[in-house]
Order: sequence, then C-alpha cells, then structure tokens
Amino acid sequence: QVQLVESGGGLVQPGGSLRLSCVASGYTFSRSAMSWYRQAPGKERELVAIIGTTDSSTMYVDSVKGRFTISRDNAKNTVYLQMNSLKLEDTAVYYCMKPRGGSYLVNYWGKGTLVTISS
Repeated sequence: QVQLVESGGGLVQPGGSLRLSCVASGYTFSRSAMSWYRQAPGKERELVAIIGTTDSSTMYVDSVKGRFTISRDNAKNTVYLQMNSLKLEDTAVYYCMKPRGGSYLVNYWGKGTLVTISS
C-alpha cells in the first residue's frame, strides 16, 4: 500500500532554514507528481508546492516563492522541501501528498511533520 512518511520538522528561529523529507513507498514513485501542503493552527490546509515527475516542473504558492524549493530524488523515493528565510507565519504541520491518477483513485497523505517558527 502507498505510504508517505515525512520528517525534518522542528523549532527554528525566524530567518532560519529547515529541509523536510518525505519518503514514499508502495508505488512507482518516479511516475507520480508530488506535493507539499501545510496546515497552520485554526486554518485550512493549503498547497505549498508541487513537483512533476522531474525537478524541471515545479509550482509554488506566492507566499513561499523565492524562499522554498521543492525537489525530488527518484532513486531514493524521496521528495524534499527546502525552506529558507522562515517566517512566523510558516508555522504549520507540513504534509506530503501523492495525487490520485491512473489506478490510484484517491490522494494519499502522510501524517505530517510540525514546523514551528519562534524567537
């Protein structure tokens, strides 16, 4: 079965950096786009970034453009989110998601990793 396991969250001061990882299993990772979402306390989950099957196709929400970079290593079945210049408002639980497509009829989500930005 599809499994997504995020890691790399933690407590960071404003202006700091973190790199999140999401290891996927149970499907052919290289054939699927991947996404990062986040959900801040009291807010709805929002899309942060999307990457196609290769690093050449990416998209970001405006609030993270120029600060976050999504990438993937198909040999390691892993998608990353490099987060730089972190702000207080980046505090959230970050989730990776495999979108539905082909024989996969639903979106698949990891359990999330908590990122806290605080001075």
